Amino acid sequence: MISVSNLTKYYQDNIALDRVSFEVEAGDIVGFLGPNGAGKSTTMKIITCFLPPSAGTATVAGYDIIKDPMNVRKHIGYMPENVPLYMELRVKEYLNFRAKIKDVPRRERKARVEKVMDRCWLTDRQRQTIGTLSKGYRQRVGLADAMVGDPEILILDEPTIGLDPNQVRQVRNLIRELGTDHTVLISTHILPEVEMICDKVVIISQGRIAAEGSLQALQGGIGETVEYYLEVKGPRQAVSSVLSTIGGLQNPQEHGPHTDGGEISGFIFKVARDSGAAALAVAAMVKNGWAVRELRRKERTLEDIFVEVVGRDRAV
Repeated sequence: MISVSNLTKYYQDNIALDRVSFEVEAGDIVGFLGPNGAGKSTTMKIITCFLPPSAGTATVAGYDIIKDPMNVRKHIGYMPENVPLYMELRVKEYLNFRAKIKDVPRRERKARVEKVMDRCWLTDRQRQTIGTLSKGYRQRVGLADAMVGDPEILILDEPTIGLDPNQVRQVRNLIRELGTDHTVLISTHILPEVEMICDKVVIISQGRIAAEGSLQALQGGIGETVEYYLEVKGPRQAVSSVLSTIGGLQNPQEHGPHTDGGEISGFIFKVARDSGAAALAVAAMVKNGWAVRELRRKERTLEDIFVEVVGRDRAV
């Protein structure tokens, strides 16, 4: 649905995007992540035809953003971070106006506006002037605006900013629901939010793609080392001494409570990816007559991955 190829953007002598390429498949909910100034908003503005690229191109729903921007706009619903709204209009009046601009057929317009107001929890505010709404409600109006044309693709820039915790949960549930019949590209700084609702992640740093893939693939496929937790029924100091002699086992450290008078010991350590050092550690425990109670590979969070790839990219 979205194909970005070597997208480059210069602001005078400063490069904001450096040959950015990624794909968003139909039906995916993709999280677009990066630190401030990484190029997220610039990428979204180019994809939605608000900015021209300096080089490269992108297609959205099969339409080229440079050659056919009008058809691109017809197939997307875009919610920018700072939603531009007509503050003097009432909520329903504004959404009717936007539905008309987006060529929603007159016979469908009323039902479509009522549907998006209901899905964005705006029905009880439909007659209220937008300028008198709180920031959270204005975000809801922006989301309803993005949805009112019933586009194939939704591009949402920080959709939960300014919402209270209950509203955030409602919007996350709505985005998951929208993902059943829309393609969604969402930019956010809230990493747990991406873990909860996204199928795939694209991380951008300093105008370049630092990592991309499914959450499962990223959790298992980035970095040169893997961290393990080992719990053994054996004396702490003796276990530590044996672990320190195993080749390829890096930086074993005590971890977790010790029970049974110090006879149950927990350690964390790192090993090179695809190495057999963890198995060697288990064999060494058994050889010394200590029962292995647990050997568990530590699950990496999206925050771990983000810090690792953004830090690595900045060090280049």
